[in-house]
Amino acid sequence: MRPTHLAIGEITKPQGVRGEVKIRPITCDVDRFEGLEHVFLKRGDTFEPLNIRVNRIAADAVFANVEGVEDRSAAERLRGEMLYVDRANAVELDEDSNFLVDLIGLKGLTDDGRDLGVLRDVMQPGGNDVYVFRSRQYGEVLVPALVSVVESVDLDAGVMRLIGKRLDEVAVFDED
Repeated sequence: MRPTHLAIGEITKPQGVRGEVKIRPITCDVDRFEGLEHVFLKRGDTFEPLNIRVNRIAADAVFANVEGVEDRSAAERLRGEMLYVDRANAVELDEDSNFLVDLIGLKGLTDDGRDLGVLRDVMQPGGNDVYVFRSRQYGEVLVPALVSVVESVDLDAGVMRLIGKRLDEVAVFDED
């Protein structure tokens, strides 16, 4: 089951004395914060709505005021909080794109019958993402996220289909 809310940033610290906070974006496009007015904080299994006003955006940080947070002490209490948006207010993706959180847990199957196990992580070293599958048979398998390798992604079926011939050329198998 796909999560109903997507993490977009983490409040890292207060900024100044008037309640402003610094947010570390965890999204590929920091401009997604432009005009953002509503976010959520996770409280157990529920999400609590929060109104914010984005003041400025830098390459690696967003500075915002949170409704009801008027001073540094109140802002300090938000340190470490993750900020979420609901799917209805998430950025629109291209047809062939997926949110990374939706890929975690997919089963990796090749067109030549191999089961690579479950996608456990997506590394983002710069350039191409790298999918990290884990199986009993192959151990950890590192697969570059290339169109020439990934045949299809079916979120409803929970399967990522990979082209076996190309996989053998570019993947790293760490057999136990």
